[in-house]
Amino acid sequence: MISALILIGMHSPLQAQEAQYTKPSWKFGVAVGANFNFYQGSTHELSTTFTPPVVFNDGNGVGLYLAPLIEFQRPDSRFGFMLQAGYDSRKGAFDQKETACNCPADLSTDLSYITVEPSLRLAPFKSNFYLYGGPRFAFNLDKSFTYEQGINPAFPNQIANPDVEGDFSNVEKTIISMQVGAGLDIPLSSQNNKTQFVLSPFVSFQPYFGQDPRSIETWNLTTVRAGVVLKFGQGRKIQEQEEEVVVVYKEPKVEFTVDAPGNVPTERRVREMFPLRNYIFFTIGSTEIPSRYKLLKKEEVKSFRADQLETALPLTQSGRSARQMNVYYNVINILGDRMVKYPLTTINLVGSSENGPEDGKKMAESVKVYLVNVFGINASRIGVKGQFKPDTASETSGKTRELELLLEGDRRVSIESSSPDLLMEFQSGPNSLLKPMEIVAIQEAPVDSYVIFNVKGADEAFTSWSLQLTDSDGISQNFGPYTQESISMPGKSILGTRPEDTYKVTMTGQTKNGTVIVKETTTHMVLWTPSEIEEGLRFSIIFEFDESKATSIYKKYLTEVVTPKIPKNGTVIIHGHTDIIGDLSYNQKLSVKRANEVKSIIEKSLAKSGRSDVKFEIRGFGEDENVSPFDNKLPEERSYNRTVIIDIIPIKN
Repeated sequence: MISALILIGMHSPLQAQEAQYTKPSWKFGVAVGANFNFYQGSTHELSTTFTPPVVFNDGNGVGLYLAPLIEFQRPDSRFGFMLQAGYDSRKGAFDQKETACNCPADLSTDLSYITVEPSLRLAPFKSNFYLYGGPRFAFNLDKSFTYEQGINPAFPNQIANPDVEGDFSNVEKTIISMQVGAGLDIPLSSQNNKTQFVLSPFVSFQPYFGQDPRSIETWNLTTVRAGVVLKFGQGRKIQEQEEEVVVVYKEPKVEFTVDAPGNVPTERRVREMFPLRNYIFFTIGSTEIPSRYKLLKKEEVKSFRADQLETALPLTQSGRSARQMNVYYNVINILGDRMVKYPLTTINLVGSSENGPEDGKKMAESVKVYLVNVFGINASRIGVKGQFKPDTASETSGKTRELELLLEGDRRVSIESSSPDLLMEFQSGPNSLLKPMEIVAIQEAPVDSYVIFNVKGADEAFTSWSLQLTDSDGISQNFGPYTQESISMPGKSILGTRPEDTYKVTMTGQTKNGTVIVKETTTHMVLWTPSEIEEGLRFSIIFEFDESKATSIYKKYLTEVVTPKIPKNGTVIIHGHTDIIGDLSYNQKLSVKRANEVKSIIEKSLAKSGRSDVKFEIRGFGEDENVSPFDNKLPEERSYNRTVIIDIIPIKN
């Protein structure tokens, strides 16, 4: 071990004094290690009252060493000193002997000391490797022994003598010996820190000279100690560098642009095909239908029709209305209404619970009881079963972060059916999606009218960046800080009630090494106001958790339903979104992948028809809650936020 430490030390030069603080001169810590003890000589008379029938000679054992430490060595010096004082165990057992009766005899001891060990410290290579040596002063703490004598194996029925326990007599109260050793300092913290921590593995040798535990007989000890020291100290702040260091800083490459659309006044009326997930999400710990779902009384069923939900609802700037979640919370009523209209349809309700199939079945039973008691559906048309996880589970994706949110999404009842009257176009099979709802809505401020601020390269260059917008009157507004490369905001949040204005836009970025980078540009903004009517269609598809590839059902839907509805020379605006589970930058890229996946499917479908007249606009908003379709507090909201929204805009006449 000493040879290995020497070789490492020769190749471990001291760090150049370029840091803010020097290495500490004084260090304080604690050493812990193991004493490997080797006994030689003879031991016979154990105490004044007991002498065994045999003489013990050689032996060995391992004891604990634990001691606080004080150390001093100037960073520019080879010499220093150390002081350790603590608990020093020399316990062990002598080699077994055989008595005259052919009986095995064993002797062990818990011999231990309080040790004080001052040492001279030498760093021969001015490196982290060091040697040390000095006297050892040991004060006896424990001198107990245990003598055991077994029976003659030839006479197994003998009764063994009882063990003899006691203290050695004639034990030296104080021992003066010596030690030599070697160690290696391994820094655990940077020299940029005033308080610095060091871990030092060490090994030492304490020869038998002076280590005779007793004043009688010839028993002596040789010990090899190995362990580690954890120590700390405070460096001195370096006021001046011996040499002037010229640092050439290369400014990171960052491009800053502002895209402020002209905001041609339009009022976009959207006829939206609203997808319905065949899920009812349940609260953790409950098998009752959550109160957030709309539940009717029996007398209210006659007046309820699914088409009542197909009304014109004003959309928020995110592109959808928060009130449209009302459609999802009526999914059980929509299902009941459709089953009344189509009396030959049947369904299976599959409850998935982390508590097991029985709990999942209770969840499914609660939905069945509602459909039977409120809508009067014949119970034979509804099957129920329970299982641990849904067939498409979020948790099985190997994710560990935000696991609680994933488990909430997997605790649900799935509606399965093979009845085409309940299902999305051209689908078949028990796991097909439910037929979507159609909603006609007026959109207040389309997402494509937002102002886009692009800072290309911000991910790598900046820890954060912010914006200052100054209008023509010199009044400034501040926005941020941001971490993503692109952010968008409606013009109204900047202009207020002004119809238009020209702004000086200043982007300030904080680099990872503390440098500030400033970029400036000007842009003219126009407030979006409605005037002419623009008709449009909207379709949506839903992605599974952490997936950027559309399912085969949705690929067919985009090809056979959506693409044929795109008019000649029309515009297709595609927006990708995610839920809040996962990293912000990862979700931003995931939303772009989802949007491009939809674009690719539609483009291929158009190309098969010989068309290349369609203009595409692609945007990915990630988990940006300013433009996300819904909140992210509940599992159904997160489920529907894993979406791509497709707006089909005809060419203007």
